[in-house]
Amino acid sequence: MRRPARRPGRPGAGRRSAMFVNRMPRYEVLSEQAMDQLDGAWRRLMTEVGVQFASEDALELLRQAGQRVEGETAYLDPEWVLEQVAKAPREFDVQARNPQRSVHIGGDSMAFGAVYGPPFVREGDARRDGTFDDYQRFARLAQSFDVLDSAGGVVCEPNDLPLDSRHLDMTLALMTQTDKIYMGNVVSGQNARDVIAMGEILFGGREAIEATPASISLINCNSPLRWDDRMLEALFEYARAGQPVVLTPFILMGAMSPVTIPAALTQQITEALSGIALAQTIRPGTPVIFGSFLSTIDMQSGSPTFGTPESGLGLLCTGQIARHFGLPFRGGGALTSSQVPDAQAGYEATMTLLPTFLAGTNWVMHSAGWLEGGLVSSFEKFVVDCQIIEMLQHEFRPLEIDEGSLAFDAHVEVGHGGHFLGAMHTMERFRTCFYRPFLSSADNFERWTSKGAPDTATRASAVVASRLEAYEAPPLDDAVREELEAFVVRRRAELGD
Repeated sequence: MRRPARRPGRPGAGRRSAMFVNRMPRYEVLSEQAMDQLDGAWRRLMTEVGVQFASEDALELLRQAGQRVEGETAYLDPEWVLEQVAKAPREFDVQARNPQRSVHIGGDSMAFGAVYGPPFVREGDARRDGTFDDYQRFARLAQSFDVLDSAGGVVCEPNDLPLDSRHLDMTLALMTQTDKIYMGNVVSGQNARDVIAMGEILFGGREAIEATPASISLINCNSPLRWDDRMLEALFEYARAGQPVVLTPFILMGAMSPVTIPAALTQQITEALSGIALAQTIRPGTPVIFGSFLSTIDMQSGSPTFGTPESGLGLLCTGQIARHFGLPFRGGGALTSSQVPDAQAGYEATMTLLPTFLAGTNWVMHSAGWLEGGLVSSFEKFVVDCQIIEMLQHEFRPLEIDEGSLAFDAHVEVGHGGHFLGAMHTMERFRTCFYRPFLSSADNFERWTSKGAPDTATRASAVVASRLEAYEAPPLDDAVREELEAFVVRRRAELGD
């Protein structure tokens, strides 16, 4: 499988030291022969079946680039595609308004964003339509957890706001109630232009956000093999502004792709590379992320399933494939099919998050709060997921072995048959020697019972309450805030809301 020549990536000089860097070895499962077979398969799918682009602007660009276009279907030359892919940077930075929270995408860096897109919210026993109050509380929760680099974008759908203008309120909330990176709206080209304009206000102009991007936007393929008009409109706007785009096939094996993992991987490569090639045709050097959303369906009910062995294996394969093309990649998250934040929700989330780390995923969406197959944003699950991520980040730190950690002096002090509880080595390190989870209970049964026998979801609800009570809005220049608010008011009026 031939690797394209690469454009050098920019060094991550602005990255913050607190961002998680995964220096553990990558878990690669595909042999050289398997990679070669996938190479031949995506080339065949690209040239013989083609990819549909529901945009005359996109089709015209592809025609001008010498590609064969019939109707809305483009039959792309694989060698041309690889030439385009090679124009994308290997790594890039995304600036946050708090420079200490800027992120580096690519290499060994892993950045985590919250759940994206659910129309419903679960809080305690209540499942309801999401509201803007819910949206703001999720944004504040994301601000409070250091393991999250972003609140994401549509953390939940604020159904009590007008559809045409709610993207303005969501973007304003992300910009003012957090100081982390944010995701752009992709419902339409106009919405994308609004997000870009607000980014220009926040960061001091178009030149500033083109020099260092300020947002990441999700461009989903309408699998199988179709890029729709709205997503392509948004892609054009963000690419022209030099803002990173996550070109993501949305594949549930058995529904949006054939049932076998190799066929799904072939389709995923074809869809992702075709979108990346278009992005580079719009603006060479556009930062892109090789996206993956790969899972299965229940073959009895047809319902989507998450946290499955197949999705975990597909994620490991995707990481290896993206590295082969020299591209940063997106995948994984705390995915589950469970309806409530119970044991199933925990083990399915871990079944996806563990391969997320093993694959070295660079941009992790749906890291916290995903429930019920992505239909629901859950406050309690948000906390549970942050706990899992924090533990995995601790587990994936390289082990340091030196004279102090080998503790020979402690053996000399304790001798044979003694214990180390009071040893000097222990006394010097007991406060920090072991990771202490913020959510788990290690109480004995009597103490746990005396507290009301709280289960994990109950304890998570208490964490939500305490975090929101302690929340303080990050500082923002009053003039910038006023300009952003004025823009939202003006655009809302222009949209008729």
